[in-house]
Amino acid sequence: MIKDESKARSAFAALRAEQEKRAQAQPDYGPAVCILALIDAGLGRKEEALREIRRAVELMPVAKDSLNGADMIQYSAIVAAWAGEKDVALEHLAKALQLPGFLSYGRLKLLPWWDPLRGDPRFERIVASLTPKE
Repeated sequence: MIKDESKARSAFAALRAEQEKRAQAQPDYGPAVCILALIDAGLGRKEEALREIRRAVELMPVAKDSLNGADMIQYSAIVAAWAGEKDVALEHLAKALQLPGFLSYGRLKLLPWWDPLRGDPRFERIVASLTPKE
């Protein structure tokens, strides 16, 4: 959030081993695998991150758990964005917007999680579509 890539990588690296243990201890719990995917995306471990987030979404489908399932789809958009997969990120973001969750105009407009998508006309259209009406 403070745009210090070195500190971010250090923080992600420090957390990774601990989160990997959690994910291994709970291999069928989507949120644990999802957090590992976010960490790996933050570390630039693209293939691992994308594989892990696909697994998290499979483990926690919306039909099984509407709240956590929606979160998995939202976080899959973030992981894909961080991994440089804009098309996938935007596809998952569009899907997440159709589900209950905490996505909103303000969150998309302000949270740095979405920075990799800023400037992409498709992302900007999504944000604009959520602009609060007077």
